[in-house]
Amino acid sequence: MPWLAAAPAARRWAAGLAALALAACASQPPKGPQQPQTQPTPTPAPPASQAAAPADGFAAWLAAFRTEARAAGIGEATLAAALGPAQYLPRVVELDRAQPEFTRAVWDYLDTAVSDARVARGQEQLARVRPEADAAAARYGVPAEVLGAVWGMESNYGANVGDTPTVDALATLAFDGRRADWARRELLAALRIIDNRDIDRAHMIGSWAGAMGQTQFMPSTFLGHAVDADGDGRRDIWGSMADVMASTASFLARSGWQAGQPWGVEVRLPPGFDVARADAGVRQDAAAWAAEGVQSVSGAALPPLPDAQLLLPAGARGPAFLAGPNFRALLRYNNSTSYALGVGLLAQRLAGGAGVQAAWPRDLVPLTRSQVRLLQQALKARGFDPGEPDGVAGSATRRALRDWQRSAGLPADGFPTADLLQRLQQP
Repeated sequence: MPWLAAAPAARRWAAGLAALALAACASQPPKGPQQPQTQPTPTPAPPASQAAAPADGFAAWLAAFRTEARAAGIGEATLAAALGPAQYLPRVVELDRAQPEFTRAVWDYLDTAVSDARVARGQEQLARVRPEADAAAARYGVPAEVLGAVWGMESNYGANVGDTPTVDALATLAFDGRRADWARRELLAALRIIDNRDIDRAHMIGSWAGAMGQTQFMPSTFLGHAVDADGDGRRDIWGSMADVMASTASFLARSGWQAGQPWGVEVRLPPGFDVARADAGVRQDAAAWAAEGVQSVSGAALPPLPDAQLLLPAGARGPAFLAGPNFRALLRYNNSTSYALGVGLLAQRLAGGAGVQAAWPRDLVPLTRSQVRLLQQALKARGFDPGEPDGVAGSATRRALRDWQRSAGLPADGFPTADLLQRLQQP
């Protein structure tokens, strides 16, 4: 969903947690809401008493928010219809505060995201909405198969759009206080959508985190990117496939999608290649990578990708990819390498192309959050700064791990493994 990307990526709290042990940020399994936005910094959680017995406090909070929304120009009819029946949802708070200990390997994630069943269903569903998808592709330059892949990843082609009332979810998150400012802005955006008569409160449903519709837009993303492609005067990403496809394409186009380019290509690295160059900060055009001996696994010439980077999502032992600007546009939808790979590979399969050719290192077991924290502490003790040990293997941790691997004469892929943790903990 556009929550981990575009505007505030409402995702590092969710996608970041799922990414703990991957060399790149990983995302949640493709079963629900993802949002193109950038996650705000959480504020401290409220006292337990507020979360435990919120009834009176929530009603008072709603009354104060209603005054704020009225001052922002939301109409009285919308305020009554949307906030009048609003309820505090304890389950939303539980999910928002969840800190999963175990993580999912990128290959396990992709086994589901790009399964044969998902590809077959996607080809069937894309054929059903081909006119709408092709119209959006022609208008925005984003291939129909990419739109179909996002649709498949976000809601299983419309089968799992979520059933949580968006107003209730966002009001609960705003009242709870951990991410209050972000949730208040999203709630106000949701009220504007209702006030604009794009959708009514009863039909504005989505994920527990507030992502909505068949491709899971956050309300602020909806306001900025949703499109009325069927001309009925409403932007309907719940029921109108013309609007769903055009809105998704609009977001990707404004996120930097370049028409006529692939998202990337699977490649083979030459013997002795310095895997530390597989880093987001190392970019050059495909011709320069080819000059270093990087080849496509198919044997064909590399596509003319500008500003391309190498990806080793499972470390030096796994498949390698050359990713261009369109891969980064997918990251704007969900700031997770696993997610963006899932969309790219699913689109490739929907178009009749091949899946990943190289073998995944399935014998490796992803580190738990606690183990990543131990790895970070061990790196820090050896003089390699991974940032604050938080159990999340982000860019600073991977950079520190690469530096240590290089100092130890190991392939510097920055991919955290149990073996590396064991080595780091040795005296």
